[in-house]
Amino acid sequence: MRFPRLTLCTAVLAVAAFAPAAQAVDGRGVSVTPSAPAAGADLTLRVTGCAGKTATAASAAFVADARLTGAGGNLAGETRVRSSAESGPYDVRITCADMEVEGRITVVTAKGGTAPASLASPAAPVDAGGGWTATHLSSMAPQAAGPGTGQAVTGLVLTGAAALAVVLRRGRRSRETD
Repeated sequence: MRFPRLTLCTAVLAVAAFAPAAQAVDGRGVSVTPSAPAAGADLTLRVTGCAGKTATAASAAFVADARLTGAGGNLAGETRVRSSAESGPYDVRITCADMEVEGRITVVTAKGGTAPASLASPAAPVDAGGGWTATHLSSMAPQAAGPGTGQAVTGLVLTGAAALAVVLRRGRRSRETD
């Protein structure tokens, strides 16, 4: 498990180091990696100069607004380009505590000539970890906590049997000593 994670981290660092970054039109410290993402691709946004600890990046090209976080004026976050986004330029608006920055990204056609039709996604929740048990227990109706009548009766029967065994054993010992 350790080596795949290490390999993945190394690959991400290599891509980030060698991929060109796009700068915003006004040059206020916004970068996008990769600079020309394909439809359906993940991208990383970075902004410098924000006084706050969070910012939001919005674009018609994104699946959802990107939440940027960080400290010391350097904020970063990730988002995905819509798989249905057409090739061409898209405006990006980053809003942080003390400023608003506008930039632009250019969505390109994926290698192979066409953009992907859609990304694979699960059709139902994935049974992870607990397998059937997690799904089964989550669908069960909640029950009252504590023992019920069945547990109380079982406890009384076992207590009575234990008491009877103690009495019989003492009786047997007393007969043997006489």
